[in-house]
Amino acid sequence: MRNKKIVYAAAIGLVLVVVFVPLPSLTLKGKGAVRGAMAPAERGASSIWRRFAEAAAAIRGIGGAVEENRELRFELTRVQAELDGLRGVEDDNLRLKRALEFHETSPNEMIPCDVVSRNISGWWNTVRLGKGLRDGIRNNRAVISPDGLVGRTMEATPFTTEVLLVSDPACRVSAKLARANVFGMVRGTGNNLRGEPQARMEFINKDAEIRVGDEVVTSGLSSGGGRFPKGVHIGYVEKVYKDDSGLFQYAEIVPRATVGLLDYVFVVSKTAEEEG
Repeated sequence: MRNKKIVYAAAIGLVLVVVFVPLPSLTLKGKGAVRGAMAPAERGASSIWRRFAEAAAAIRGIGGAVEENRELRFELTRVQAELDGLRGVEDDNLRLKRALEFHETSPNEMIPCDVVSRNISGWWNTVRLGKGLRDGIRNNRAVISPDGLVGRTMEATPFTTEVLLVSDPACRVSAKLARANVFGMVRGTGNNLRGEPQARMEFINKDAEIRVGDEVVTSGLSSGGGRFPKGVHIGYVEKVYKDDSGLFQYAEIVPRATVGLLDYVFVVSKTAEEEG
């Protein structure tokens, strides 16, 4: 045991001499040998340190990626909002263009109006226009749009006008089937459970042939205290029934012009028939 300790001490001393004794050739050779012996350990330590550094960078990168993703989401939301706004502007432009073309080609004298409020629940189915008596609007005049008959003016003030929609039970319009030239009276029946406006064409001759899909238009005859232009689209026949008395038929129709939310409408100040 004592001999082994002496051998170990001598070996350690030799290493120290090789490393620290200032003999150039001996020192270089000794240091080279020590470095060669230590190289595997150094490579292992370096590899471990590099992995730690890469892991730390990855963690920092994850944090940066999260922040970058958040910013990208914000930017995407902003761009989407801008696109939606542009689509809204484009839709408005298309509606205005369509309304202008309708106004220019109509044979009737009309006053263009914007809709400022809507009330399609409760007792009345009405909309309010941003023009009134000072703009030439009078009561019981037809209100139409490029989609067809909207209703009639009910109460005009100097600055606004209430319009009774064709879907309101108080609104009655003389009408006919465009295909068969069969006459009747259209009366509003309010909204269904889905909130869709409805109307009914009543007092149709019991022998008249009515088909689902037939177009219903205004007849041009006086009704409800006012006279509407002739041939204005009201809607299409959905269902046909026999009256309880057996003397008439009636048809359920959807007034097309009041299905969507209205933006622009026209009040007919003078019909083509009145001008003639």
